[in-house]
Order: sequence, then C-alpha cells, then structure tokens
Amino acid sequence: MEKEKIKDIVIIGGGPAGLTAGISAARARMDTLLLESFSVPGQATMTDLIENYPGIEKTAGYDLVAVFKKQAESFGLVTLRSTVQSIAITGSGKERSFIIEADSGVYRSFSIIVASGARAKKLEVPGEKEFTGKGVSYCATCDGPFFRGKNVVVVGGGDTAVEEAIYLTRFAEKVTIVHRRDRLRSAMILQERAKASGKIDFAWESVVTGVEGSDVVTGVTLENVRTGEKSHLASSGVFIFVGWVPNTSFLKGIVDLGKGGSVEVDHAMGTSVDGVFACGDCTSKVLHQVVTAAGDGATAAFSSQRYVEDLKGMAYGS
Repeated sequence: MEKEKIKDIVIIGGGPAGLTAGISAARARMDTLLLESFSVPGQATMTDLIENYPGIEKTAGYDLVAVFKKQAESFGLVTLRSTVQSIAITGSGKERSFIIEADSGVYRSFSIIVASGARAKKLEVPGEKEFTGKGVSYCATCDGPFFRGKNVVVVGGGDTAVEEAIYLTRFAEKVTIVHRRDRLRSAMILQERAKASGKIDFAWESVVTGVEGSDVVTGVTLENVRTGEKSHLASSGVFIFVGWVPNTSFLKGIVDLGKGGSVEVDHAMGTSVDGVFACGDCTSKVLHQVVTAAGDGATAAFSSQRYVEDLKGMAYGS
C-alpha cells in the first residue's frame, strides 16, 4: 500500500546532495522517500580522505556520507535501496504528479529531486574493457590493497587522480601519474604531497593509448602528445580518473540535458520541467565537491517544498 501512496517528494540518489535534500525535506515535514542506487557507488563514498568539508578536519568519504544518512533518518527520512529506470508525468494542475519506475516498484510523487551523481569516465582505449577487474580499476580505495608491492599507473591530473595516487602509495611500490599536460590541475596542497612522496613518478604530456596483458594487466602503451613518441610502461594496475559521466540516462526526454548529459538547472536547482529539481554532480556545475553538493541539495529541497505547497494551495502567505 505504501508504494501506491503519493509522496510529496521523491529524491533520486543517496550521496551528499540527495541526503542533504532529505534532511531539509524531512525537517519541513514533507512526505519524502529517497531512492538510493547501489549499482554505481557514489564518488564521495569511494574517497579515502576528505579534508575540505567545513567543520570536519579529516574524514573518509564513506564515514561522512554515513553521518549524512544517520542525520537525515533521524528527522524521519525514509530511504530505500532501489535503482530508478524511468520517470513519466501524469495529470495536470493540482492533479499533476510524477510516476517513478524503479527496480523495487512504482512510486508517485508531486515533486522529484534528482541527485543521481556521476560515474567514472572511461578512456575508451584497447584493453581497458577486457582488463576491467583484472588490473584496470576506477576505485583506489576498493582495489588498492590488491597491488601491494607492485607498480601501478594512475591516469589523470585532477584532485581525484592525485588524491588516489597518494592513497595508493600505502600499498604500491611505485605509482606513476600519467597526465596529458606538463603540470597537474589538482589543488596545490595535493600537488605538494604527491611531489614530496618518494613513491610517485610522473609521465608528463602523455596519454594511455592501450592497456596490455594476458590474464591480467602487465603494462600500458603511452603516447607523448607533443612529439607523438610511443613507449611501454610496465604496470600491474591501471587506475583511471579522467572525469565523470552524469547518471542521467533515465531522464532523457524528460528534462533538458546539457553537454555530456548533465542536467541543466537554474539558481533554484529547477530544471526545464516544473516540479523536477536536480542537485549535485549530475548537474552542470563548475565545482564538484561534497560541500557544493550539500548546498545544492539544500536549495533543491527548499524549491521542491515551495513547489509542492503551491500545488496543494498551502504556500505560506497564500
């Protein structure tokens, strides 16, 4: 019977953005359900160290998200592990609502907050797909311990790549960061730590053009982007951190999506469809951090609350 009851808000995604939205919506006493997919792990939960979230000096990403979830549920937020497949709009006026089809059932709500995050972007080079799980990885905290005493490659030059390279030095004998430019783009404090490590080398102005191996990875082919020269680098593991792809395939044909599939939102986290709001890493934004995701989530919840109250004729001052 619960699945047939119309909710005020359904939140799609259980990362910092979705959980912050859940905290705000639950405190506003909106009838809210959060659907959390475990088919694609959230970026925050895979981060070994977060040290730029105000008020918390250092913490593991998984632990911080657990605190978010505990706080949200303390206000009455209902969470459910379920992956959303599609969304449809039904009715009009005060009867307008959304149909959310998920692998756990079908749900109805007056408003939706999309906080579905993003998944790791792939290099799309020969050998990458074949050796995924056999030396190719997109999560250092998940797979790092398997490479104790071995040489590994980290592809990328942003915060995530450098953070994960530093983490991998706990296990690997040597970590080589492969980056297409002649300098990193990560935060300067991370660059300082990486360069001070006795275990991290750099392959500048280079890209991985292929992953090699037999049963498992044995190395990568590199190409210098300036000279075109190719070389082989022996490695037992390849950790790829070259960006993220928004988890928004279920939104195609529903809301406007920007370049790369990210959801286009306004300053109030509103999308091109009234009643649908989006927040966090699935949206078009310049800074992808836990603190910005949380801010987005709070804004989306406030906007969603106002939308539902207006729809019900319960808006303050009306």
